[in-house]
Amino acid sequence: MFNFFSPPPVIETEVFSSMPQRYRRTGQRSAWADANKAGAAIDSFIEGPAFDRDGNLFIVDIPFGRIFRISSKGDWDLVAEYDGEPNGLTIDRNGCIMIADYRHGLMRLDADSGRVSPILLRRNSERFKGLNDLTVAATGDVYFTDQGQTGLHDPTGRVYRLTPEGRLDCLIANVPSPNGLVLNPEENILYLAVTRGNAVWRMPLMPDGSVTKVGLFFQFFGSSGPDGLAMDEAGNLVVAHASLGAAFLLSQKGEMLYLIRACHGGTVTNAAYGGEDRKRLFFTESETGSVLVARMPVAGRSMHSYARSLS
Repeated sequence: MFNFFSPPPVIETEVFSSMPQRYRRTGQRSAWADANKAGAAIDSFIEGPAFDRDGNLFIVDIPFGRIFRISSKGDWDLVAEYDGEPNGLTIDRNGCIMIADYRHGLMRLDADSGRVSPILLRRNSERFKGLNDLTVAATGDVYFTDQGQTGLHDPTGRVYRLTPEGRLDCLIANVPSPNGLVLNPEENILYLAVTRGNAVWRMPLMPDGSVTKVGLFFQFFGSSGPDGLAMDEAGNLVVAHASLGAAFLLSQKGEMLYLIRACHGGTVTNAAYGGEDRKRLFFTESETGSVLVARMPVAGRSMHSYARSLS
């Protein structure tokens, strides 16, 4: 039984693979780091893990506009490098690789050619604040967050849904830094990481596609907040926390089931289930440019069972 006064059991991680030195931009400044990392000359900042059907892990490198493919053996391959800031990435059942690009908008990657092309750059002729992350429903609807530099001082971050027919709906527009998002197995609840609010919000989805009774699902602490989210088959939610050096597994009731502790670095930014049985949970640890992995008790929800996708 869950006990609010006892620390949760710990699941340990290990390093799956680290960015090879040949890909690190040591000593190189970037516009993204100037704005988001106090001008530090970071060599990379990885995010957006997603697996394709062949078991390859795709990740992004935000400040240098790069997308990597990591094999099941941990070997890195540079797939694309372009004039953008790819922040989130997802892959649907048809192999369509979609990117939430902070600089440009919603993009598509052709992994064979390395070409990145636009899906949606603007809404009503206005640029987005800065896209952060995305997820895809069984209907083919794409949910994505428009974070920009929002926070408690400016709670105007937005969550959008783009249908396969091209209709764009703004579901909510008062979020202090919307980040990762994921659907529950029934796809009637959208969970949203609210980084500057240091919380996860629960967004019930109505049959007509609108949201109602949005509530606070879990409140965290720390200098930053929740970043990427993932979902297992039992409806438990993985929350990667960017400043606590860990991820957390929460039940549907908001109970803290496990603490998943980073063995290397302290900036856990996002997570994706993988492996043949989908019981291995892979994390991007952005401080060291490493991918960590942990063995989990329940398999992750399959991300390759979608019925439709954007044309």
